[in-house]
Amino acid sequence: MAGKGAILPREQLRQETEQRILRAAEPVFAEAGYAGATMAALAAAASLPKANLHYYFHTKEALYRAVLDNILTVWLSATDRIVPDGDPARAFSHYIRTKMTLSRLRPQASKVFANEILRGAPQLHSVLGGALRSLVAEKSRVIEGWIAQGLMDPVEPRHLFFAIWAMTQTYADFDVQIRAVLDVDRLGDREFSAGTALIERLVLRGCGVRPAG
Repeated sequence: MAGKGAILPREQLRQETEQRILRAAEPVFAEAGYAGATMAALAAAASLPKANLHYYFHTKEALYRAVLDNILTVWLSATDRIVPDGDPARAFSHYIRTKMTLSRLRPQASKVFANEILRGAPQLHSVLGGALRSLVAEKSRVIEGWIAQGLMDPVEPRHLFFAIWAMTQTYADFDVQIRAVLDVDRLGDREFSAGTALIERLVLRGCGVRPAG
């Protein structure tokens, strides 16, 4: 008998399958766009019969929204070290490194999000003005607290977030441009390490970040 709070095998299988579908759907939506993606292509990417895909996600819109929600959940969790008693230098470095790692490991996720924004965010409009706005406001208050403590120079926190998003996500969204300029076939350890180091330096030095304590 399963203990209290335990996940039953059937429910665990469902969750694992849903996650597999979400990850498989990212490149399909990234490459074909929402309009161009078909349930048949999405099912094939997940190695599932089309009927099985409909069992988990009844419509393309439902699957697309689930993909977007999954991407945002991962991205928003990257701010978990931006807390009042945190060290600003370590918190910003962790955030930048996490965002760059996501751009490297899940570039298609970033492209799906970028395409949604370029479409006017029809599926994410309420989220952008709700959960995202609330999170940025919460983390901005933390940064304002660090500024008040003299741990960093005065900056407008929300615009700082915009700058970090732009710098880190460009390595996923505009990888073709970066590869062309660097004359490489793919972005590897050297390119991401160099990019991460520079972004950290620009943010920490540009904001006059000083370690807590």
